[in-house]
Amino acid sequence: MKLKTPAIVLLTLALVAPLALLARADSQVVAAPTADQATTAKLVYGLLSDSRYAYRPRALDDALSQDVFKRYLEALDGGKQYFTQADIQKFSAYRTQLDDAIRSGDVTPAYDIFAVYRQRVGERVTYARALLKQDFDFTGDQRWEYDREKAPWAANSQELDAVWKKSIMNDWLRLKLAGKKPDEIRSTLDKRYATYQRSVNELKGEDIFQTFLNSYSGAIDPHTDYFTPKTAQNFNQSMSLSLEGIGAQLQRQDDMVVIREVIAGGPADLDGTLKAGDRIVGVGQGKSGPMTDVIGWRIDDVVAQIRGKKDTQVRLEYIPAESGVDGKHAKVTITRQKIKLEEQAAKGETITIPAANGQPARRIGVVKLPAFYQDFEGRRRNPNDYTSATRDIAKLLAGFKASGVDGVVLDLRNNGGGSLDEAVELTGLFIDKGPVVQVRESGGRVTVNADRKPGVAWDGPLAVLTNRGSASASEIFAGAIQDYGRGLVIGETTFGKGTVQNLVDLDRWPANEEARFGQVKLTIAQFFRVAGGSTQHKGVVPDIAFPVSVDGTEFGESTYDNALPWTRIAAVPHIQYGNFAPLLPRLEALHAARVATDKEFQWWTEDVNQFRAENAKKYVSLNEAERRAERETQEAQRKQRQAERAALGLALDPLAEDAADDGLGANERDIIKDAAREKLADQRPDPLLRESAAILSDAIDVLGRDLTLSAQVLPESSQPGSWAD
Repeated sequence: MKLKTPAIVLLTLALVAPLALLARADSQVVAAPTADQATTAKLVYGLLSDSRYAYRPRALDDALSQDVFKRYLEALDGGKQYFTQADIQKFSAYRTQLDDAIRSGDVTPAYDIFAVYRQRVGERVTYARALLKQDFDFTGDQRWEYDREKAPWAANSQELDAVWKKSIMNDWLRLKLAGKKPDEIRSTLDKRYATYQRSVNELKGEDIFQTFLNSYSGAIDPHTDYFTPKTAQNFNQSMSLSLEGIGAQLQRQDDMVVIREVIAGGPADLDGTLKAGDRIVGVGQGKSGPMTDVIGWRIDDVVAQIRGKKDTQVRLEYIPAESGVDGKHAKVTITRQKIKLEEQAAKGETITIPAANGQPARRIGVVKLPAFYQDFEGRRRNPNDYTSATRDIAKLLAGFKASGVDGVVLDLRNNGGGSLDEAVELTGLFIDKGPVVQVRESGGRVTVNADRKPGVAWDGPLAVLTNRGSASASEIFAGAIQDYGRGLVIGETTFGKGTVQNLVDLDRWPANEEARFGQVKLTIAQFFRVAGGSTQHKGVVPDIAFPVSVDGTEFGESTYDNALPWTRIAAVPHIQYGNFAPLLPRLEALHAARVATDKEFQWWTEDVNQFRAENAKKYVSLNEAERRAERETQEAQRKQRQAERAALGLALDPLAEDAADDGLGANERDIIKDAAREKLADQRPDPLLRESAAILSDAIDVLGRDLTLSAQVLPESSQPGSWAD
């Protein structure tokens, strides 16, 4: 059986969440694996153990079984706060049996281990809720060591009691420092712990199965994942930036699903009835279908009821936000439509760099790209009209060109990747045909993915802004721009993910009419830059570096214990539009001089250093006086900075008055206020983006004034990439 290459080629950091993070509520845990799960396990085994499919297959033997065992325990109890050494000893018989379980399709051991986990969660929550009845002493020198990844398993329940007591004390102290009274703290934490227990109790068998299979796929390589049919649908919708529904962002709070935001332009928005804060209590299909009570349901199950095919109707029973939880119910009928998820789409703005040191004022266009998205199904249906990052950015560039901007910064910070096609096509907007990335398959064959369309959308000065969260497709684009000498790369060294994944639909082999087995995001190749080097582990190193916000030992490809090693292959011929090496010392000097007097950049650097120092400790003090002093220092610092902003004529931080830790979880806050706060976060000053624009402006100025240097840097000045004024 030969694997046909699926149409969807992915370069992304999208990972399946650990089981503990999948906690939601609806029905009781399935007691045993299903027949479909048995078939799925066998299909996944066939993919991951065969070199025709997997780039780096591993034999499913006793050694791999032990790795799967370790990863499954980490997925359940990564903080080592539930299992004891006795539990681990009890599970030890499974260490070398999980390979047989997966091959045979009998994954009962995963359910057996989870059953103990669920029991331990109940025991821990019972202990935690009982402990809330007492008072705590915050005058000593105790501390909560929250990073327990390398801690040994607790010898017994008494050791776990000690761990949990400190964790509870930290939860209590955070709320106390936020001004909460003891009775309010007890109520908040009691509800928090009870909610967690309920959510774990009500996890479904598909969640357990997905997490177990991801322990297997993660043992093969860090970016191979199994998706249940429901997870696969959500993943594909996120890549296409579209879905069919009513156009409302939902959030679960207590036993109800609440509207967090009504999406502008969607059916709910056009209808005008629903608003943020409304609580959905019932869902009915069509004009007359029965109304189903959804109180206590998992949010994904409520979403599944509300979503549906375009032009169909859904009826919602809801409690208006202003009525309170016991308020009178209301009903509304909405016709579903296709919804565009604009939040993740490319966005443009313009930054003006003031005149200084004889340099004229310049306007720099900025493109913010959160992901390399593409509507794969839409492209298949109509290749001339589909959602695409490249198509969206081409429109933004046309607007920049028409308005006469001097340069463009493409902001790829925290862009975890996406479609390989989009990475290639987006590069093509800035180069006039040529190779973009080399792809080596498991058998060693190397193919070159190239931009074959003549012409460019933007031929002027270009910079790419990256950080440690820029990965995969982002690294292909940034690496190609750097190898071509087409633009400057500014910021931090990128993530270092140099592998290619395909989505493999497990239902296509049995030819199912309905999705039953899910999909596998499978690593099928490794990519290399046109200059021959891999981004694997090393990432793309910027031409102009900013202070490192996250250390490579804490986040990135190099943190995975089974990541592929760095290597290189032969380069492929490509145009060298420029060589920025002779220019970099001048730009570094101008950058250093500017940030030495740039308050906001200095504040950001201070915050990064403070964050890294705190993060390196791996603990927090449980001494109230010490924590209160820290909080007061932070609040004084925020006020001082806000005052300095006002005095210097800088934009004020819209969250300066609301930045203190409130001790609450996301589902415990006022939804309307929290959503508004999230919107304000996008308006906060961004000194890194502004400095990137200033560096690009420097480059334009220096090359325009120094013709000798310009000839060294841009020898192909007649080609795309001419930066001269």
